[in-house]
Amino acid sequence: MITKKLLLISTLLSTSLFAQFNSSISKITPDIKKRMIEGNSWREDCPVSLADLRYIQVDHLDFTDNISRGEIIVHKDVAKEVVDIFEELYNMNYAINQMRLVSDFNGNDWQSIEADNTSAFNCRKATGSKKWSKHSYGKAIDINPIANPYISKSGKISHKASLKYRKRVHKNLSNLKDRAVLLPDDPATKAFKSHNWKWGGDWHTIKDYQHFVKK
Repeated sequence: MITKKLLLISTLLSTSLFAQFNSSISKITPDIKKRMIEGNSWREDCPVSLADLRYIQVDHLDFTDNISRGEIIVHKDVAKEVVDIFEELYNMNYAINQMRLVSDFNGNDWQSIEADNTSAFNCRKATGSKKWSKHSYGKAIDINPIANPYISKSGKISHKASLKYRKRVHKNLSNLKDRAVLLPDDPATKAFKSHNWKWGGDWHTIKDYQHFVKK
């Protein structure tokens, strides 16, 4: 009998029927700068300059089983490896609902999560803290936040659509949304860890299953 773990591996590593992965890395152009400022994701007092950030576009499998073009902003020091990680996710057929700049959500992390948006740079304070979030440096990425919720120390999940994902299991691996759930032994989780990104799912007092950070 095929175990769930073997089924997951065989599903994710199956030969992709899609076109070759495409990506691009560029400096922050005047148009992107305008989007960031008007979208409240960057301002002059942020802890990182625009010169130290990079605008990335990558192909990704979406929840409709089609290939979409996603966009994300990260620190220049991690830009190349971020592209490498997303290429690995693409090749294992890991689905991402959507990837848009947080600027499209007025820099509002809540709205971005409600839209199940995968994102990185956002000049904001860490949840429950007065310190800058790692997102403010472009060295943190949140993946499929609805299926991979932030769970507080008290066990609270703020987003209603995430409540059904409190129990961390794969229920139906043929379903792209189910495969979006990140578990410790999943190839997608390991793709980040292989590049020395830390996972919020390994935290002890709280859990942030969507969150990967580069120290």
